[in-house]
Amino acid sequence: MEKIGETMENIQKITKDMTIREVIDRYPETALIFSKYDVGCIGCFAASYETLEDIARVHGTDIKKLIKDLNEVVKDR
Repeated sequence: MEKIGETMENIQKITKDMTIREVIDRYPETALIFSKYDVGCIGCFAASYETLEDIARVHGTDIKKLIKDLNEVVKDR
């Protein structure tokens, strides 16, 4: 259900609160984006419990750009 003032285009499927494991399990095609940002945590233990925001901080990655790129890959789903 849409909130007031929101359209389907600006609702993000992937958010900074999600774990890498959640994202990869739901959207396997995002693996290339993680690779682009040199986030190699896809297979590590931390992927199951650390959020995208946590991982971005550890890797010095711009979380807004990462989230934008991840959502761009899955926008047509």
